Amino acid sequence: MGNPLVRFCEGQESNCDMEEILWHRRESRRKQRKQTSSCSHGRLLSTRKREFGYELTKRVTGLSEQELLPRLSILRDSELLFERGIYPDTIYIFKHALTREVVYDSILTRKKKELHNIIGKTIEQLYKDNLQDHYGILAEHFISSENYEKGADYSKFAEKKAEKTASLNNAMSYAKKRISCLEKLPVDDDVEKKIIDARTVLGLYYLQLGQLVEAKAVVDPIVDLATKRNYKRKISQINSILGMYYNWIEEDIPKAYEYLEKALKIAKELNDNLSLFMANGFRGALLYTNCEFSKALDCCEQALQINVAANVLWGIAAIKAQIAMNIYLQEGKISLAYKTSKEALKIADESGDIYSKAFAYTSHGWCSYGKGHFEEAKDYLHRGALFSEKVKHIPNAPFAHWILGETYFVMGEYDKSRIHHENAISHLDQGRLLPFYSNSIKIALTRTKVMKNEEDINLNEVFKWHEDIKSKWTKGVTLNCIGEILLALDDSFISDAEDWIKRAIETNQKYGMMWYLAQDYALYAKLFKRKGDLSKARENLDKGIQIFKECGADGWVKRCDEELAQL
Repeated sequence: MGNPLVRFCEGQESNCDMEEILWHRRESRRKQRKQTSSCSHGRLLSTRKREFGYELTKRVTGLSEQELLPRLSILRDSELLFERGIYPDTIYIFKHALTREVVYDSILTRKKKELHNIIGKTIEQLYKDNLQDHYGILAEHFISSENYEKGADYSKFAEKKAEKTASLNNAMSYAKKRISCLEKLPVDDDVEKKIIDARTVLGLYYLQLGQLVEAKAVVDPIVDLATKRNYKRKISQINSILGMYYNWIEEDIPKAYEYLEKALKIAKELNDNLSLFMANGFRGALLYTNCEFSKALDCCEQALQINVAANVLWGIAAIKAQIAMNIYLQEGKISLAYKTSKEALKIADESGDIYSKAFAYTSHGWCSYGKGHFEEAKDYLHRGALFSEKVKHIPNAPFAHWILGETYFVMGEYDKSRIHHENAISHLDQGRLLPFYSNSIKIALTRTKVMKNEEDINLNEVFKWHEDIKSKWTKGVTLNCIGEILLALDDSFISDAEDWIKRAIETNQKYGMMWYLAQDYALYAKLFKRKGDLSKARENLDKGIQIFKECGADGWVKRCDEELAQL
């Protein structure tokens, strides 16, 4: 995919872009500081680190102080080790990673396993009052010692610790290790139940990042097992995963409904918060893509209440962001959408985690675009795209790029619009996700090419993309887009353009997507201006302005007022 910073900022001089460059540099420096920062007391010997603490080394080797210190001094004087800190809190660091590797590789396999086990047990004793800081390293040592039971336990602890801070990629890494350990243990009822738990949790992590193909692959092996055991809590969560897979990958809406209804029914029976959160949240996603906004809002608000009760800031921010951009904005409640996305942004910044920032910045960027505040939209969408790519959130990254493409298009910056539309399509293709989404953006990209007078335009392909879209949510959007494509071509397409614009008006009225309806009337005004019928042009532009005003899209009102003055 290349460096996202290059894609965003190449050839740009705006304050927004410079801020992105500075932000990226600050993030790089922060990472470097984190990687090279001094160790805390007794940093542990690790198969992946070059550092080890004196106290841990003494306990593991069983050597006395009089025996150990001279040996460490020899290694230090030979410049094989560096020394840091004040005795007995001394930290030793191998000067070169290769030195550590040579030493490690020289140990017999059987002896390595023994040492890893001893180190793990020593850490448990040495830091028994502060084990949460050492879950990850304990998991590594016990896995390397082939103590898979303890390896699974500590992987789970490390996974949950990462989950609490919304570090989903770290949580996923430990979840995979946990599954690997469990599946090496002799199978009994307890191990079988733990495997179902672990695979379901990993599936939910994938689900939250929009990686639906991977989510389904993880839970497929346990569907029958969970059903046989009547493990209802996990059956509900598995159904949430499968429901979203059929919604976002297969676009089989009836099947998606079936799975999500099952998930919600079981969650209500159990009154289990996590299952209720998942079932409501993802059922809401299915409903708003089907333009059932009132029902979607009810589901999302229930998911929100669960997070509010648990005071999960990143969850509150993410859900508020989705309500703002996927429900309020789609209904044309732009002022409410803008206010709600701003609330989500504040909470996401307070929470400090990148996952919620990915949603919040993208949401506020899109709501700013809906307002007609294009410079503000660019700023927040750039950040939303960066955060989304950082956490590898497949649906949100292309979404941010898509609306960035739309923002640049409206501003007449077609080259930049094209770059972001292409980035959005590339992200979606990589994730094998949301075909309707991809088709909509391909149509928008074609519109940009037309504005640049490119000749490789295949209208039959454009019409086919539209026919393949099953989501009501994007039907009206693409109808408008095709109308604009045809209007930008020669006069022989004006009649066809009018048909598509009329269909856009009819569709957006039917589904209650008022902001888009205002866009349709504004486009219809351009068509009549092109035909020389200024009276009809003013009439339709007046309709668009009135709807924009009702929506609270003040920037668009100003833009249309200027067009009306020209008429």
